[in-house]
Amino acid sequence: MAISISLVLLLLILAVIFLRNGGLKVSHALVCVLLGFFLAGTSMGPTIQNGVAATAEVVGGLRP
Repeated sequence: MAISISLVLLLLILAVIFLRNGGLKVSHALVCVLLGFFLAGTSMGPTIQNGVAATAEVVGGLRP
């Protein structure tokens, strides 16, 4: 759960930065949000969740 919240906050911060810099239009952001909601509701949702969790685990295990 903590990984999901962290990822959502990171993506939100990136979206705000892109919106402020003019690199991301509001319509593009809305399409990305809708795509995320629709993907979460499909059979691919758990697969995407597992992939993100595995990636976060690998990155979290790295030591500089």
